[in-house]
Amino acid sequence: MGYLRFLIDNRLFLLAGFLLTFTSSFGQTYFISLFAGEIKGAFDLTDGQWGGIYTIGTTLSAVTMVWTGVLTDRFRVRHLSLGVMVLLAAACVAMALVPNGFLLIFVIYALRLMGQGMMSQLGAVAMSRWFVAARGRAISLSSMGFAVGQALLPIIFVALLTTTSWRALWAVAAVCVLLLIPLMQYLLRQERTPQSMADGTQAAGMAGRHWTRSELLHHPLFYMMIPLVLGPAAWGTALFFQQVHLTEIKGWSLTSFVALMPVYTVSSIGFTFFTGWAIDRFGVKWIVPFQMVPFGISFLVLAYADTIAMAGVGLVIFGAGQGMQGTATTAFWAVFYGTRYLGAIKAVAAALMVFGSAIGPGITGALIDLGIDFPDQMIPIALFYFGGALLAGCAILRYQRDLPNVAV
Repeated sequence: MGYLRFLIDNRLFLLAGFLLTFTSSFGQTYFISLFAGEIKGAFDLTDGQWGGIYTIGTTLSAVTMVWTGVLTDRFRVRHLSLGVMVLLAAACVAMALVPNGFLLIFVIYALRLMGQGMMSQLGAVAMSRWFVAARGRAISLSSMGFAVGQALLPIIFVALLTTTSWRALWAVAAVCVLLLIPLMQYLLRQERTPQSMADGTQAAGMAGRHWTRSELLHHPLFYMMIPLVLGPAAWGTALFFQQVHLTEIKGWSLTSFVALMPVYTVSSIGFTFFTGWAIDRFGVKWIVPFQMVPFGISFLVLAYADTIAMAGVGLVIFGAGQGMQGTATTAFWAVFYGTRYLGAIKAVAAALMVFGSAIGPGITGALIDLGIDFPDQMIPIALFYFGGALLAGCAILRYQRDLPNVAV
């Protein structure tokens, strides 16, 4: 079945997945960091202090995700998304009203937990459960919400920031989330049965088993994949978190750098669709080991870029990695560990991802305060990506032999 026919036949469920991932934008780093200059100015924060606040709030959300992510095994997406979206809107309102830096920690916590954490978790688990044979295509289509959000929202809100206060824009974000709730409820009025309630449609993982979270945590493959989960979240988050600092060091305008987001998004979309097709055609085990390589190359390009055009090249390559990572990693957990306990397993992966997005800004911000500019940090980060790719490749080669013949 081609992408177009698949999209038409499953349009309601795929649009629901798209909206889940799109709505996560309001808790993603690339959106929050747009207001970094205004937030630091309002509360008199250095790069390191702002990074520290972000790290603490995001780390707390990562810890919480270990438990809240399990809710996707117990409740339908229709019901759970309603509560999460209401809380995300409340977090946006809190950001509009936050009076000091101390309370900012808890606002960041709520934004990251409900946005990057739970909305992303809902989108990933829903697609992995609702689709099996076409899982790669489903994930790639629904993850367009990430791409569209990252392409449009920075441009729109940076433009509005020239005439509107940053606090008012967070109120606008809250309204946007609330307006999407009725549409989400409509799309999911006849939601597919969660696989935790429909044993006949579950897909088993390695050794033909459905792995529990406890078994996952005692399996070597999980630990060998940690750099692959942690790296893109940590350093990809740092890239967008430090975009104001990066443009200042390079002598570029923030508006020019943000204007490159559509180019980055086109690359991300192209590789998202390619990866979805490749997963369904060849299997996720052949895709995962290579997804870290574009990240490493992109950081090397950005480290040495001296023009905004070269920055665009770096972001195109980074988009390729993002497209591969967003689709392949989500499918990986379902394929290797099964779908019966996918919510609990994906919660661990999501917690790692959120934790990575916590330490990236904190580490890079502290190093900036010590006099090591972000472009200088990009070279060792690139080496981290290449090392993670090698480790993931070894892990896949070792454990792919345990997959059932029907696994993709």
